[in-house]
Formats: sequence, C-alpha cells, structure tokens
Amino acid sequence: MPPGKSTIASDVDSLFNFILYGSTVLFLIVVIGMIYFVVKYRAKEKDKLTSGVSHNLKLELLWSIIPTILVIIVFFWGFRVYLKMYVPPRDAYEIKVTGQRWSWVFDYPNGATTIGELNVPRGKPVKLLISSKDVIHSFYIPDFRIKMDALPNRYTVTWFEAPEPGGHNLFCAEYCGTSHSGMIGRVNVLGEREFNDWLESSASFGEGLSLEDYGEQLFTQKACVTCHNINGKAHTGPPLNGIYNVKINMADGSLVLSDENYIRESILNPQAKIVAGYQPVMPTFQGILNDRQIDALVAYIKSLEKK
Repeated sequence: MPPGKSTIASDVDSLFNFILYGSTVLFLIVVIGMIYFVVKYRAKEKDKLTSGVSHNLKLELLWSIIPTILVIIVFFWGFRVYLKMYVPPRDAYEIKVTGQRWSWVFDYPNGATTIGELNVPRGKPVKLLISSKDVIHSFYIPDFRIKMDALPNRYTVTWFEAPEPGGHNLFCAEYCGTSHSGMIGRVNVLGEREFNDWLESSASFGEGLSLEDYGEQLFTQKACVTCHNINGKAHTGPPLNGIYNVKINMADGSLVLSDENYIRESILNPQAKIVAGYQPVMPTFQGILNDRQIDALVAYIKSLEKK
C-alpha cells in the first residue's frame, strides 16, 4: 500500500497487517501439514489398510478454538477502527461531495465549488457529506485509507485528517459506466493560511479575464474535458470545436441549430436534446455554475474553430 497520510491510516494498516500475517501463518500451517501427511501416510503397499483412528479431540479443539479467538479479535478490532473512521469530530470542517458521471463536485461552506479537485486544510478534521446524482460511485483516497459509496437519494459520511501538506490521488472505486476510469481527481492538503487564501480567492476567480479566457479555465476546472474533446475526436460526449452556429443531428432525427441558446440549454438541461450517436449521460450543471460562468463557457465554445 502507499504510505499512509492521514491520522486513521496507521490504524487501518495495523489491522490489515494483522489479518494478512495471520492468514499467511495459517495458510502455511495447513499447506505444510497437508504435504507432510500426504508423504508420511501415503500408501506403501497396495493392499495394506490405513489406520482406524477416527478423530483426535485435542487437535479438533485446537483448530476450532484458535480460529474462533482470531475472528473475535478481528471483529472487535475492526469495529473499533470502523467507528473511528465513520464518526467525525464535532468541529470537523464539512464539505459536500457529489458524484456524477464522470466527475466529483465539491461544495464548500463559503459557496466555492470545485470539480475534480478537493482542497482541504492541513491538521484539521474534514467531514465529507457524500451523495450521487445518478448511479452508485465510490469515493476513494488510497493515501488516506478512506473509501465510501456515493449513493443516489441519500447521504453517506466519512472523514479524515491530513497532518502534512501535499497532493493525493482520488478515484472512483465503483464501476459506473464507460468513463469510470476517467473519474479521477486530486486532493490538495494546504497549510491553514494557504487554504484560507484559496477560499478567499475562489470567490473572485475569473475577475479581470475576458469571457473566452475565463471559459477556457472553467472548461478544465469544471471537468468538461473528462467527456468532451476540442480536437474533433469523439469521446463520451461529442467534440465541441466548430459546433457553433451549425446544424446538428439529434437522436430523434431532428436538426438543431447550435446557437447560444442551444449551448446554454445543453449545459443546464443536457437531457433535453441528445446528439445522434451519443448516450444521455451528461449531468446537469444547474446550481453548480452561475450566470457569468455559463456565459464564459458559451463564449469559449463559440471561439473553438473546427479542426
């Protein structure tokens, strides 16, 4: 496993190692014993009968009591670690996590929103309130030893505390469709001052930029690149370069002019019109993007030339 980078990681690793080494020892005892008895008591003469001994009480008690004790130890040890992992401290900093095909959306208490990138303070417990907009996903940070399912129509909770600054990989550990392997992200553990500065700057992100430049930044930040290419090649969603002000074939056989209203509708209500040859899997960005961000994405897509 990768080095543990959260306060719970050492507890999880200790339990894992106990189960691993205990299982290895029992496996060797059984296999070596089996080989020994096969060799020692093999049939030496064709017509010679085997021993009439039917059982050994001491041996039977031994192989029943020892595994039972080990199972009880693992149960109580695991239950203690489980409670520690899934009952967050009262003062934990809460972040809302939403899984959707195929990205992670993070909503912070100050109103900031990120997609695919989770920023957290160092040395402070962070509570994650997790849900899904479509199918079952699984929020997994290997370095922190935490994994929790993201379920539609209900919330799940997990938490962690990262004592050291740094970056960590984030994955979806539940197969959720064709681009499951692309549902990855990054967790950035920041110092307290750096984290507070980021929170403050996130509210003013995009100020001073043209709509096209702002839209280009949003296209990456909001994980549009997960499903859409701008090089003319098909992906989970259709390529977006050169689509402005042309007629596009829809799945129902109709032709739609891809003007500003069509692009805006496709961002906020992507199931309204489905492009021919593609599945209706894009999530809505209603409530995630404000009006200026939508305008910026529309301006950026309009600026993309066909390749």
